[in-house]
Amino acid sequence: MSETYSFAPIGWQGISLRLGMALVVGLIIGLERELKDKPAGLRTNMLVSFGSALIVLVPIEIGAAEQNLDVLGRAISGVISGVGFIGGGTILRESRVKGLTSAAAIWISAALGITIGTGLWILGLAGAIVTWIILRVVDKWEQHL
Repeated sequence: MSETYSFAPIGWQGISLRLGMALVVGLIIGLERELKDKPAGLRTNMLVSFGSALIVLVPIEIGAAEQNLDVLGRAISGVISGVGFIGGGTILRESRVKGLTSAAAIWISAALGITIGTGLWILGLAGAIVTWIILRVVDKWEQHL
């Protein structure tokens, strides 16, 4: 069964739900990073996820995404470019490359924020759970190898 999605304005309740869920997925990823005392922790991942959702909500709410999906695509592209800059700053410290997993966590936080901001909240929550498993469970498995 194929579902169709509308990018029509959703109003304050929908906005609040999407932004709240973006904060939750950022919290899931950020808390895991924070507990491991990594450079990009709770606040960073929450802000990246929240900001990503916020940016994609703008063209939806002003009606531009409904008229032309290219507007939404450009917003998403801008988020990904900006997050790449943040990730680069995370891994290049003291003239050494370190923190690739933290940079990847920031990147996935942005992707999940975009996903939830566009209304694909089930996909976003599933992505957050898979990300947590990768960061938490696969790390322990990797240490045993």
